[in-house]
Amino acid sequence: MKRIADSTVRRLSMYLRYLEDLDTRGQQTASSDELAHLCGTTPAQVRKDLSFFGSFGKRGLGYPVHELTAHLRTILGLQREWKVIIVGAGKIGAALANYRGFRQRGFTVVGVYDNDARKVGQPWGDSVIRSMDALEADIDREGVPIAVLAIPADNAQAVVDRIVGAGIRAILNFAPAQISVPAHVSLKSVNMAMELEGLSFALTNSAALDQGAA
Repeated sequence: MKRIADSTVRRLSMYLRYLEDLDTRGQQTASSDELAHLCGTTPAQVRKDLSFFGSFGKRGLGYPVHELTAHLRTILGLQREWKVIIVGAGKIGAALANYRGFRQRGFTVVGVYDNDARKVGQPWGDSVIRSMDALEADIDREGVPIAVLAIPADNAQAVVDRIVGAGIRAILNFAPAQISVPAHVSLKSVNMAMELEGLSFALTNSAALDQGAA
């Protein structure tokens, strides 16, 4: 398969969420116009995104909601369970570990790790916080492919090197740090400061445009 842009994958996730809602409400078909309106894009973009993966729907009839929902779940790899570990039992780690959406989408948190001896052994959801000393052995034993990183920046790269060496193939990084991974490892970084700065930029420029219009 040709390389698919991250922006396309994000739109596929949006299409899936709206299609699941339509399916729950019993709607049989949805047009590219409808999906575009719901997802804030264009009908041409919807058709282009879906065309990467095959031919769906019929001209003039729209997309069959239930069938396209199933196809998108398969395309996004949600037809199976994915084991996930969380490294860092701080506030961000706690919020992520208790996020119900993980399990609803097929992601099962099988371990939470921290290097603070005071936290190790404490209850954490359905399990307990584990020592970082057990990290590599647990990843190998459980066959975990995904790790969520919620630790301070100064320790992030060292932890990444450990988990990649133990077999982790995909990382969702919340640590405010630039980290590097081998080519075979997928890395997604969430920088909340940058996201807030983006919102600040939008508000600032929106205010400037309003003032200019006045």
